[in-house]
Amino acid sequence: MKLTDNINPNIFREYDLRGIAYTDLTEDVAYTIGKSYGSYMGKDGHKQMIVGYDNRVSSPMLYNALVKGITETGMNVIDLGLVTTPMYYYSKIFYNVPIGIMITASHNPKEYNGFKISFSKIGNAYGKLIRDFKDFTYKLDFWTKEKGQIIKKDIKNDYLKNIKKSVDLGPRKIKVVVDCGNGTGSIIIKNILDMFDIDYELLYCDSNPEFPHHNPDPAVSTNMIDLGKKVKELNYDFGIGIDGDADRVGAVDEDGNFIGADLIMLIVYRYINKNMKNRKALFDVKCSRALIDEIEKLGLKPVMNRTGNSYCNLEMQRGNFDFGGEYSGHVFFRDKYQGFDDGIYAGLRLIEILSHSDKKFSELLDGINKYYSTDETKFKVTEENKFAIVDGVKEYCKEKGYKVIDIDGVRVEFEESWGLIRASNTGPDLTVRFEAKTKERLEELKTEFEDEINRQIEKH
Repeated sequence: MKLTDNINPNIFREYDLRGIAYTDLTEDVAYTIGKSYGSYMGKDGHKQMIVGYDNRVSSPMLYNALVKGITETGMNVIDLGLVTTPMYYYSKIFYNVPIGIMITASHNPKEYNGFKISFSKIGNAYGKLIRDFKDFTYKLDFWTKEKGQIIKKDIKNDYLKNIKKSVDLGPRKIKVVVDCGNGTGSIIIKNILDMFDIDYELLYCDSNPEFPHHNPDPAVSTNMIDLGKKVKELNYDFGIGIDGDADRVGAVDEDGNFIGADLIMLIVYRYINKNMKNRKALFDVKCSRALIDEIEKLGLKPVMNRTGNSYCNLEMQRGNFDFGGEYSGHVFFRDKYQGFDDGIYAGLRLIEILSHSDKKFSELLDGINKYYSTDETKFKVTEENKFAIVDGVKEYCKEKGYKVIDIDGVRVEFEESWGLIRASNTGPDLTVRFEAKTKERLEELKTEFEDEINRQIEKH
């Protein structure tokens, strides 16, 4: 039996490797990925790389097997141990080591795990880079060399110092509730908040890989209900939600109302606008037209990008943006931070904004154009047919003469409404979102395209 016989090819996704722990991601699979990665990077002349892991039950098992495979290729491993993904990102900058693997399944349910993998200083691999690595892995063209070393490092204090110097609180003392969803952010959140003059309450901030209260995904409004209730109960200024590996942010206002990440981005653009060096604003195809309208009002050029934090990160660097982000809650600050997505840091920047204002959090959105939106919803399909279904919807739009933006699935644009249908990069799903100026138009749009999606599902 070959080493790769037990590897489910579907773990190689658009911007990471991900699957069910102990089923898709076993010790043998992690060992093989490590052996492949060490060989792949060793042949490019790299001699060391960084590994960290999140708080999931399966992460230490995957770490041990992965590192065994890597070191057998002669590659040295800088071992960060248990860290958030932003701590891992910062360590690559701090130690000047451009490559590495973060073991995490981010916001996915507890049974999942995965590898965020990088081949250069640009950041996490995506698309063809992952497909090429998959092909290399299946060729089994691995090195076996004198065993590499494992070098243990603790990035915590340097990461804390970096955050401390990158936040400038104003005269108003803010009261905030933070919900880590029992994810990995729980290991560092108190240390971070204690550095600042903030009144805070922690909710679900004990590290627990069973995620007993809700999935650690702050982009889903139902996961933010308890946070909203706690903010109202305490009469606090607002609430911050952090995802499972702490690279994404969500928020609720002083009344406990869910604030989507596109509106969080709108608040940030308003705040940093006067100091922006690059007069362009980056966002993904899922974002509200309210954000686009506001970007134009601020005199910035809107730049729509495909969904995926790897793609957003790449575009942030390539386009030299001051700030950018996406609807899922990945936001990237390059105005006075290093430009990687860090959910806790993003939450602190919201605290900073409010601390320089006498407004309520909800009032930071005063004057925006009003739209009615659906949450992002999912249609269960298969890995095999999801792209064909999206192509079918695209053909339908063309036949109807609709305006289509196809950088990522189908974003169909009308005068005062739009809809998005795209294939998920993380599972066998279509992700769908609609928005319109009126509730009636929203329902009309939703009905038309959900009917068409169902027709395409039956067809394929």
